[in-house]
Amino acid sequence: MKKIYLDNASTTPVDERVVEAMQPYLCEKYGNASSIHQYGQDAKDALERSREVIAHKLNADPSDIIFTSGGTESNNFALKGIAFANRNRGRHIITTKVEHDCVLNSCRWLETQGFKVTYLGVDEKGQVRPDDVQDAITKDTIAVSVIHGNNEVGTITPIRDIGRICTEKGIYFHTDACQSFTKVPLDVEKDNLDLVTINAHKIYGPKGVGALYIKKGTNIDTWQHGGGHERNLRSGTENIAGIVGFAKSVEIASESNIAHMTGLRDILIERVLSEIPDSTLNGHNVSRLCNNANFSFTGIEGESLLLRLDMRGISCSTASACSSHTLEPSHVLMAMGIGPENAHSSLRFSIGKDTTQDDIDNTIDALKKEVGLLRKMSPVGGGNV
Repeated sequence: MKKIYLDNASTTPVDERVVEAMQPYLCEKYGNASSIHQYGQDAKDALERSREVIAHKLNADPSDIIFTSGGTESNNFALKGIAFANRNRGRHIITTKVEHDCVLNSCRWLETQGFKVTYLGVDEKGQVRPDDVQDAITKDTIAVSVIHGNNEVGTITPIRDIGRICTEKGIYFHTDACQSFTKVPLDVEKDNLDLVTINAHKIYGPKGVGALYIKKGTNIDTWQHGGGHERNLRSGTENIAGIVGFAKSVEIASESNIAHMTGLRDILIERVLSEIPDSTLNGHNVSRLCNNANFSFTGIEGESLLLRLDMRGISCSTASACSSHTLEPSHVLMAMGIGPENAHSSLRFSIGKDTTQDDIDNTIDALKKEVGLLRKMSPVGGGNV
């Protein structure tokens, strides 16, 4: 049985070219980038070359790229670092109800520390309205944090419009771009971005490495204290092999891969909606990540469908990987006005650069069979396929 992996929004396999680029820094060039001898300088050179590659993709100054352990750390760093550094200026933060859990939980924790957080709603497609951001700003607002490409439903936020508002108001603007980085154009200057969270393992790089873009002049507290690494903002010996792999994954990202994933995504969406009755696409039908298709299937339980597909060798997910352990309905779908029953009937399929047309065809065939079977078994039903 051939396995079909359609959970690339959770994590991607490490590309062979990335492994090859990392290998010397695991076995041969293993120096500490803080050391002044040749081993250390080789590591330092690799560190700075990687910083330049990643900065170039964002149209950023390389010195504004701070390496971290991943997206969760970068989001915590951005929100808490900005909040505490600027608490004498104001204690109000604006975010949305559809953020990744690490943003929402950071904001909830900040509320216990004396900060006020406004959680903006979204429309039925999962988009936050720039006008709602504008209306929520008060004299005490110090930061806005809005996800760029939603990790569950794939909806892309109009961050340039929001960034313009924040710049005009003198408020820091942060976006979590872990899902969108290299898939959707990002320009920290044109998009008026002060902080951007990115990571490697969503783009065929290794797990455990990410970065936070921090615009020069941003008032932010040190996240991790120690020997003064990363502009004295995030101390700790740098993960050189991981950082080199991160940069390589950025280098190999291509427009052809995006076109390939977009094409398969559109086929998947069109066939599911036309061939499986009572199926619904969740998220924006146009402004959407190239690899994301999230559906609700009326009358079934998503977890059961996921497990039955897994038995057929097809991997997908019911929500984001970081929150899939909970039995609660997706907070993203609920914020979009989707009821608990339909939220529980949802599945996310996320396509990769190595996904084939046969993978999509076989997945649709399996979906039709399993949805039909589960509906027949359901006491409430939902139609037949």
